[in-house]
Amino acid sequence: MKIEKILVANRGEIALRAIRTIKEMGKQAIAVYSTADKDALYLQHADASICIGGAKSSESYLSIPSIISAAEISGCDAIFPGYGFLSENQTFVEICQHHNIKFIGPSVDSMVLMSDKSKAKEVMKKAGVPVILGSDGALKDVAQAKELAEQIGLPVIVKASAGGGGRGMRVVEKMEDLEKSFLAAESEALSAFGDGTLYMEKYIKNPRHIEVQVIGDSFGNVVHIGERDCSMQRRHQKLIEESPAIALDDKTRARLHEVAVKATKYIGYENAGTFEFLLDADKNFYFMEMNTRLQVEHCVSEMVSGIDIIEWMIRVAEGEKLFDQSALTFKGHAIECRITAEDPVKFIPSPGKITKYIIPGGRNVRMDSHAYQGYSVPPHYDSMIGKLIVWGEDRTRAIKKMKQALSELQIEGIKTVRDFHLGMMDNEDFIDNKFDTNYLSRY
Repeated sequence: MKIEKILVANRGEIALRAIRTIKEMGKQAIAVYSTADKDALYLQHADASICIGGAKSSESYLSIPSIISAAEISGCDAIFPGYGFLSENQTFVEICQHHNIKFIGPSVDSMVLMSDKSKAKEVMKKAGVPVILGSDGALKDVAQAKELAEQIGLPVIVKASAGGGGRGMRVVEKMEDLEKSFLAAESEALSAFGDGTLYMEKYIKNPRHIEVQVIGDSFGNVVHIGERDCSMQRRHQKLIEESPAIALDDKTRARLHEVAVKATKYIGYENAGTFEFLLDADKNFYFMEMNTRLQVEHCVSEMVSGIDIIEWMIRVAEGEKLFDQSALTFKGHAIECRITAEDPVKFIPSPGKITKYIIPGGRNVRMDSHAYQGYSVPPHYDSMIGKLIVWGEDRTRAIKKMKQALSELQIEGIKTVRDFHLGMMDNEDFIDNKFDTNYLSRY
């Protein structure tokens, strides 16, 4: 299938990122926007743009009828979902199929297998992937949760089966706290995802968060595009990402890649996806979840591999065969800092008008952003306004390059987390690779 015109069903930096690749491939890019995004930069670079509703996500970027109508009106033969919003919505994928619109992403079957995290764990067990001790599927009630916690030993973590972004998640270190934590996680999951189902896992203290980028084609071929370390987090939200993960030795890295590729083939996965693992102090890794979409941090994998992941998502969707793994080489070290419109200390959102906007330049410096001087950051969506990515010959050089790039970045009129990132580039523990997913909560 030859794709000619693609509707980008997203907003912000990822919409602009996708439009660039689509147009470089000689295809047409159609943008959608809400009333709050009428002045967004990405609209200027699309071949056409269509307003799909009000400022609330439910009235626009989450409105399946509006997006399908926009695709049909503009004559699009494919939809690129980006991340967030409808990117992992199985109903949306089925409706795209019904309207003969190609969804640039995995099949519904793959999404179903991986969307429920408790079920995904069972599938991964069968695929021979190491998993963390925990419940076999969803927990029925608090009584079952207590019984299981006694079996596997504290600490444990209860998680929302349909969750993400740290919501519907509680760590339990004392048995007397279990019921309160269970009910709080259940309530939060129900509010955030419309599904209060929970599962339980043994809690690994102070792990590293390592993930593997994979792409599969319709011929059963799978390649990995290396791994990323996403351990620098605040309340389960990633702030800094790197590739490669220098916490891994060569033997562990090779096994991690092998396991991810094997698991991708086992579930017959097609298009881009990411396997997320926890790495303990003894270099044992355990499957956490699979994201059946593109991820925010895909850029660092592109920088060390030279691959345009979105281009290959489109090419695979067209039925093209993947390149061989041996054709891919990895070089140097890449770091990404997420630049959000937030207070750099309290991380409270800071929407408003940007009065000054100067982005860094130089060799191997990349700024993926939809912001500009005079742009008003709306309060309705995620606070990320850009991603600053650098590449260096090694990690030490990459850190120095990031520090220089951050010092050149000037954004005024709103608060941003730039100063937090600048501080991290001088942080001795970060420089010495002595941190884990709980580092920021401790310090």
